[in-house]
Amino acid sequence: MTIRLFAGLAACAAALSLAGAGQAAPGVYVSIVQETTINVPAETAWAKVKGYCDIGAWLKAPCEITSGKDGELGALRKIAGRVEEVIVAVTPMSYTYADINPAILYHGTVEIRPVDKKTSKLVYSLFFDEASIPAEQRAANKDRRQKMFAGIMATMKTIAETK
Repeated sequence: MTIRLFAGLAACAAALSLAGAGQAAPGVYVSIVQETTINVPAETAWAKVKGYCDIGAWLKAPCEITSGKDGELGALRKIAGRVEEVIVAVTPMSYTYADINPAILYHGTVEIRPVDKKTSKLVYSLFFDEASIPAEQRAANKDRRQKMFAGIMATMKTIAETK
């Protein structure tokens, strides 16, 4: 584990412990959960969208794994040369990542759920603290994120359904 990754994880843990202790300013937490049906089996869909740096293609921005191994707990990616995120949870058809900047407490989960033998569901969940965003800009910020991730999901759906 690199020192930078360890420091980021330690900072996240410290921020979470302070939030629970009542010493930190109260957060303004937002959840955005979007889902779409994919017309292929779950295993097929997951095989096509599971890459941790696949988000680079979805956002049309460079992405690189800077530490760890793609898809494994603790893998660190850098998107567009500035956003660093670490995988904090993995299941057979999902991963959850967190921004290493603890000030925004940003997490996302990419998940494929089986529906039946021929279809699956893509679920993209976002959770973040918008306390650092001025109150008058919060609705627009949430709307921007919903639209951006709806576009990402449309791209993921196309990739997953392509033969």
